[in-house]
Amino acid sequence: MVMFEELAEGCIATILSRTTPVDAGKLSLVSKTFHSAANSDDVWDRFLPPHSPFIDSIILQSPSLVKVPTKKDLYLALSDRPIIIDHGKKSFQLERKSGKKCYMLAARSLTINWGDSERHWNWISMHDSRFPEVAELRAVLWLEIRGMINTPALSPNTQYAAYLVFKMINARGFQNCPVELSVGVEGGHSITNIVCLDSNVDGRWHNRVLGLQQPSVRSDGWLEIEMGEFFNSGLVDEEVQMSVMDTKGGQGKTGLFLEGIEVRPKEGN
Repeated sequence: MVMFEELAEGCIATILSRTTPVDAGKLSLVSKTFHSAANSDDVWDRFLPPHSPFIDSIILQSPSLVKVPTKKDLYLALSDRPIIIDHGKKSFQLERKSGKKCYMLAARSLTINWGDSERHWNWISMHDSRFPEVAELRAVLWLEIRGMINTPALSPNTQYAAYLVFKMINARGFQNCPVELSVGVEGGHSITNIVCLDSNVDGRWHNRVLGLQQPSVRSDGWLEIEMGEFFNSGLVDEEVQMSVMDTKGGQGKTGLFLEGIEVRPKEGN
């Protein structure tokens, strides 16, 4: 009976390419043959997104990737940190454990009501943002932000979630004013969540926001809150629409710093 480790390296590479990046890393410790197979381009090419023109376009927009020597190194580079694309209006990254695609749509790529009015919004740079610009809310009564992404850009057969990424600095008008976050496919069903963007709730309004979802702190120091989720089958070209709405409160708001909307695989997916 042939032992598994005695299989030809090419056969082992074929088997490993049908696992996951995490599994390949673990199995590389089995033996020298496994280590060599697990680090081969044949394996890691299968872990990269299947459309090579897409990867080529990412590499062209990030000169640091041009000199990456192996497919494994390319995978690790794409999953290590966000790659800024589309002239600073998006970022792209692979989820390290699965190789699934993640994006963040910069504030500049979103449709923001009154976003071109300096009286209402200001475009600034922040040292801890991945993007050249973020949107600073100066003063509005009604908040309306919209974004979209097409499903072919995403990984197929994947449950995704969208997250609003922002900061609150000297914010006013959000403590007692719930906001509607919505995610849905154009022309189809959408999910709407009522949330509280500012966790510093005035005691007088505690009951109004009691039990509402509140933001959490990300590893990069920004806040995020889940807007909703959707399943991408990969079989249909659809447009996923995302929105942040408060058109009913009529209360003046300021102090929101918007980095963007992140779309990534739902945790546990």
